[in-house]
Amino acid sequence: MGLRFKQVLLLVLYVSLLNINVNAEHEKETSQRLRTAPRWNEGSGVIDGSGTEHIFSNNEMGDWKGGNNRVSVSTVAFFTMAMAAATGLGAVPFFFVELDSQLAGICNGMAAGVMLAASFDLIQEGQGHGSGSWVVLGILAGGIFIWLCKKILEQYGEVSMLDLKGAEAAKVILVVGIMTLHSFGEGSGVGVSFAGSKGLSQGILVTLAIAVHNIPEGLAVSMVLASRGVSPQNAMLWSVITSLPQPIVAVPSFICADAFNKFLPFATGFAAGCMIWMVIAEVLPDGFKEASPSHVASAATLSVAFMEALGAIFEHLSHNYNAEDASGFFISLLFGLGPLLGGIALVAFALTFRLQHALLTGVASGIAFVLGAWRPLQLLLSSKMGIFPLLFLFGTGSAFVHLSTSITMKLGIRKKTSANALSAVTGFSVSALTLQSILACGAVALHALSEGLALGVAAPKAYGLGRHMVLPVSLHGFPRGAAVASCIYGATDSWHASLLSAAFIGFMGPSSAIGAILAGIDYSGLNHVMVFACGGLFPCFASIVRRAVKLDKRKSIFGLTVGVVFASVCLTCTKLVCLHTPYCNSAPEAVR
Repeated sequence: MGLRFKQVLLLVLYVSLLNINVNAEHEKETSQRLRTAPRWNEGSGVIDGSGTEHIFSNNEMGDWKGGNNRVSVSTVAFFTMAMAAATGLGAVPFFFVELDSQLAGICNGMAAGVMLAASFDLIQEGQGHGSGSWVVLGILAGGIFIWLCKKILEQYGEVSMLDLKGAEAAKVILVVGIMTLHSFGEGSGVGVSFAGSKGLSQGILVTLAIAVHNIPEGLAVSMVLASRGVSPQNAMLWSVITSLPQPIVAVPSFICADAFNKFLPFATGFAAGCMIWMVIAEVLPDGFKEASPSHVASAATLSVAFMEALGAIFEHLSHNYNAEDASGFFISLLFGLGPLLGGIALVAFALTFRLQHALLTGVASGIAFVLGAWRPLQLLLSSKMGIFPLLFLFGTGSAFVHLSTSITMKLGIRKKTSANALSAVTGFSVSALTLQSILACGAVALHALSEGLALGVAAPKAYGLGRHMVLPVSLHGFPRGAAVASCIYGATDSWHASLLSAAFIGFMGPSSAIGAILAGIDYSGLNHVMVFACGGLFPCFASIVRRAVKLDKRKSIFGLTVGVVFASVCLTCTKLVCLHTPYCNSAPEAVR
């Protein structure tokens, strides 16, 4: 069996080298036909992906960079519906976590912080659209309105919502109603932005900002509901419902931008007044009943700080705005979709065919080995890096990750509570295999961060809002999500943990890509960073696959082969799709 294992590895390595060499020759033969990124020449022309030069006047050049100002109603509706759907992501943690009384109180504090921060943003937005006196009147009107609503609900008697009755139901109705009210102001703001001078590109940037902003707001609504025993499914549904006014109002505000501009100051002040009153009168007192005031206040303060930091980032982007950033952020967010889809596909297969630990671990290791070898082989075969610098960086990355994981495992073993259980610093009990798998996923996260940097450099250069990069970028992340989901599922037998790990890996890539866009980095040194990260994959997954071989050699070797073939097919398809799109330099194929 040992000889057969070596033969399989040699065969796989030979096929991978042959495949990459064929791709390199194909790229060299068709280099004259490939479409590349648009670039500016010395005059007033733009050379697009097909190599055709277009000469623009100054005004036309601004339109080319800013996007077409003629935005259709269907486009506004589509983007705002996606923006509203993002609110449902705030309920995702409650599918995996059960709230006790202490955590419920902290969640109320976090919800209060999010609502207060949203109130501040609404007030600031209203002041930017008109007279501050209308904002003040709106705040007072909102406070009076919500107070009257509470009195009416108390006089009405026994009210019910979902499985709640009485006072608890009344509080939930008020929170859901207030968050729904405040969505009207955000929806009108998005519609007005699409009707602005910069058209589609500016509208998409504002839509992305509010979509990201909607996630913690959905979390706030879900925390209020979940802390009162509402199921995660209903919490997600009602979170999305609170944002439905955004697409409903965005379309008429886009059509009648001037009229909605005049109405915005009072509307935003009104929603802010409602939320401020509700936070002080209901949400914070409920949090103080369940948890200590210091914990609730800390959670609320951190939530406000997070929301304000998020707002500051997008405000900076709006002031230093250009069309390239809109394209870059759009593609960066899509970069997280591939790993999530890969995790979902893996979990579906594992549940359907009841795959065993050894097979799943082999699949994860095979994918990781291909991910670790793919980039260095590309750089070596294309002569972008010499063999000695490449081996040095690869070995340094392997040594660094091996040393880090070894120290972590030894610390865990010192704290073991039984023969097979380790007590982590957080107090949770995890097995040695689970800890080892988590550390391996950390190496994959490092790899995702490095690839995200390449995406952050290349994505802003994609014209047409990067629509040609969607498929290759998603394909590239697909095997990464499958690797971590397979690794965690094989160790824990929990599909919840598998999907959560895939979502985490999906979050890492866009995070580093957005950071690269904000920092304005270039290609300098990216090759070295990626080779270092690739080296870190091998020691982690080599130890995992050795353990799997001891349990079941036949299944682990079969899983390893499946993982190698699967990852090679995904990455080859990424390369082929990239070669035949108008923008060939889709990151992570961007480092050239």
